[in-house]
Amino acid sequence: MTEKAKVVLTDYVWDSLDVENKILGDLAEVVPLQVTDPEAFFPQAEDCDAMLNTYGGPITADVMGKMPKCKIIARYGIGVDTIDLDAATEAGIIVTNNPSYCVEEVAEHTVAMLMTMGRKIAFYDRLVRDGRWEVPPGKPMFRIAGSTCGLVGFGNIARRVAKAAAGLDMRVLYSDPFVEPGQFDAPGEKVELDQLFAESDFICIHAPLLPATRGMIGADQLAQMKDTAVIVNCSRGPIIDTDALVAALDSNQIAGCALDTTDPEPLPEVHALRDRDNVIINPHAAWYSETAMAALQAGAPGEVLRVLQGEWPVNVVNKAVKDNNRAGI
Repeated sequence: MTEKAKVVLTDYVWDSLDVENKILGDLAEVVPLQVTDPEAFFPQAEDCDAMLNTYGGPITADVMGKMPKCKIIARYGIGVDTIDLDAATEAGIIVTNNPSYCVEEVAEHTVAMLMTMGRKIAFYDRLVRDGRWEVPPGKPMFRIAGSTCGLVGFGNIARRVAKAAAGLDMRVLYSDPFVEPGQFDAPGEKVELDQLFAESDFICIHAPLLPATRGMIGADQLAQMKDTAVIVNCSRGPIIDTDALVAALDSNQIAGCALDTTDPEPLPEVHALRDRDNVIINPHAAWYSETAMAALQAGAPGEVLRVLQGEWPVNVVNKAVKDNNRAGI
């Protein structure tokens, strides 16, 4: 009888591992840890053949060095900023993600936040709950139709937001160095980032978190915004310089922000972004729906299964590992 492979699951946010066991049960034993600190991965992860990962990390070169048999690290989500991709490639470890499981949900959440800010729905809700039935405290308010939506990044999610914004009769701008004008069948005019910040009424962040994008929206960019404009972030918190954002809000340089992701995350109970009438904060919930959850849970173990069967995975992030990977695929 062939010995089963060992797949360590660092952490998860669902009720059972029935999906993982169904997908991998014939070939592997799934060992759940429910820890996010990499030091707590061990000793269980020392002899793992594969790793399933949600939030645990950072997974650095040192962490990978303690897993000499690991062939693949499969992330359940989209972002891979918690994994050192260069180190993984050098070690011969395949890294995969799940890039499409929640495109619709994050786009919908972005548009919902945009409209909530534009129509001041959350502000008025709090007002009524405090016993007040008044319109004037929400002034000024401007029509969303005819306004400009600026998209930082123009990937799958952003392009879906672009279509929704165009459907609301908004002008759509986008800035993305990796997308050519007309490359995709989606509304939008490509502009430089400075123009996008200067002309947009709603700025929606859809860039991935990379060394080049960490803190890319700082004091200089916020200073270019209209004082009636708001910023919506359903991507990654560290893309926005939090101190610069707080300063812009303090000085009324911008009209407000809606954040599904923050830096740090979660925000401390006492923080300058909390308790502001012109700020909406959600707990990194944009990805969630029951439909997305099902796709999320199945994606990563499906990639591990392919590798254990000697097949090349579908969503490889560090493609250079193809030339020299431990799986020998």
